Amino acid sequence: MPTETGDEKLNLADYLTVGEAAEQLGVSRSTLRNWDKAGKLRPYRHPVNGYRLYLRDELERLLGQIVKAKG
Repeated sequence: MPTETGDEKLNLADYLTVGEAAEQLGVSRSTLRNWDKAGKLRPYRHPVNGYRLYLRDELERLLGQIVKAKG
């Protein structure tokens, strides 16, 4: 369901919650929040409840970087 926030339209199916994103990456929710603060991830906010959401494509990019770094 596309939702408009400012200039962009969000398709909420393209996003994961903090818990879902943490599970997919194999890290804790706190780690995700720390990565937000460090600028490694850009959280979006749910237009209704304000919760953090993570774009699936960004998570896949970050996961690729993590795997590559582990070598």
